[in-house]
Amino acid sequence: MAAASSSARLRRCVVSPAGRHSASLIFLHGSGDSGQGLRMWIKQVLNQDLAFQHVKIIYPTAPSRPYTPLKGGISNVWFDRFKISNDCPEHLESIDAMCQVLTGLIDEEVKSGIRKNRILVGGFSMGGCMAMHLAYRNHQDLAGVFVLSSFLNKASAVYQTLQKSDGVLPELFQCHGTADELVFHSWGEETNSMLKFLGVNTKFYSFPNLYHELSKSELEKLKSWILTKLPREVEGQNE
Repeated sequence: MAAASSSARLRRCVVSPAGRHSASLIFLHGSGDSGQGLRMWIKQVLNQDLAFQHVKIIYPTAPSRPYTPLKGGISNVWFDRFKISNDCPEHLESIDAMCQVLTGLIDEEVKSGIRKNRILVGGFSMGGCMAMHLAYRNHQDLAGVFVLSSFLNKASAVYQTLQKSDGVLPELFQCHGTADELVFHSWGEETNSMLKFLGVNTKFYSFPNLYHELSKSELEKLKSWILTKLPREVEGQNE
């Protein structure tokens, strides 16, 4: 109940499906952004909304909190970090608290009639990291995970959980720009390699000359992957 009540307080921006709603996607923004900001950024890059006939897109906004990399300044972030590095401990207290809140969002979709294997979670930068914690540590029965310009710390709790897991894991779709100067491409590659080693079926796409940003070709590739994981259902059957 705590998760559901706290998720109700999350501001969100929703792109409704054009037809019958049979799947949902939760897209988490990067640090300092908002759900509305991410939606508008994607719209700018694609020249249209990321939208589907049957998939509801939910862009939640992270609550404001003090953020250590900003010297304690207030920012919309999913969790705190000790620093922006892949070689330091995770701030698990804040990550775990947000996993509970976002579980409430997943629960809302399930209560509305969407099966968990028809729900994708993912995000950009910090949002992608948050999605990996949410799915691989708490909801291994989701349809899949997508991460754009994201990474996990070297001793991540995600890796520790997966070392003890022997079930089928959600597939990972990952993209990273080779020119990213904030989250290095090598950090994304290491994350992907480690998850693959721990049993995750992964896809990793490098984008030459792309900085810490979104690109049209990346989003088009993501859109195609979304449709493979969440095909339209016709009279109760997958196409």
